[in-house]
Amino acid sequence: MPRYFIEISYKGTCYSGFQVQNNANTIQAEVEKALQILSDNQIVLTGSSRTDAGVHALQNYFHFDVNENISSWRGVKDEDELVYKINAILPNDIAVHNIRLVRENAHCRFDALSRTYRYYIYRTKDPFLLETAYYYPYVLSENLLQEAASLLKDYTDFTSFSKRNTQVKTFQCALYESYWEFGEKQIVYIVKANRFLRGMVRALVATQLKVGRNKLTIEDFKQLIESAEPAKAFFSAPAKGLFLEAIEYPVL
Repeated sequence: MPRYFIEISYKGTCYSGFQVQNNANTIQAEVEKALQILSDNQIVLTGSSRTDAGVHALQNYFHFDVNENISSWRGVKDEDELVYKINAILPNDIAVHNIRLVRENAHCRFDALSRTYRYYIYRTKDPFLLETAYYYPYVLSENLLQEAASLLKDYTDFTSFSKRNTQVKTFQCALYESYWEFGEKQIVYIVKANRFLRGMVRALVATQLKVGRNKLTIEDFKQLIESAEPAKAFFSAPAKGLFLEAIEYPVL
């Protein structure tokens, strides 16, 4: 059965997350609706990486299976035309960039090698950043933030940055990159890992901000990580500053 990957980006402000939910509008629900219009069939999507309500993505993926070639769909000749037609149906805050045929057992979630997130913070009030960054007008130590970010790469157990009652089988994550970029008006936290726990990136940000404001020492930060106690970290960083930037795959 043919399997296709869909590459999308979206502004998550108006949605209750990435994956479909009962009685809530999601990115998946909108894309499935558009595919159903074009195919005259119900298309069930599998998502690559769950994002919470209000989180954005510069790159995320779905995959889906079909019984027939997509050239049999309503007025669709090939993948490029399907991209054009689906974008004409989707709301303006969701965009499809690519649809491609992959091997039948390719999986957009389990085959991912890494995921990269960026978290945006602005220090001076700016109404144009209200929905896509976190306003945080406090004095921060750049050195302490960078030290905390680098320290995270020494650990693999991120239980302390996981919410309680989660159903994951392991809290082990391998961080490949963890650092801050400092601009004149914005600062950005960049983190790349093989996998993330639910709410983990926002917890990493919020807890590091405590270090940057001298509310938490580096030694306190180490002890918090090593305690491996669920929800021990701080989770106050809002969703609107978080972007899923990229997902890396092997050749599919």
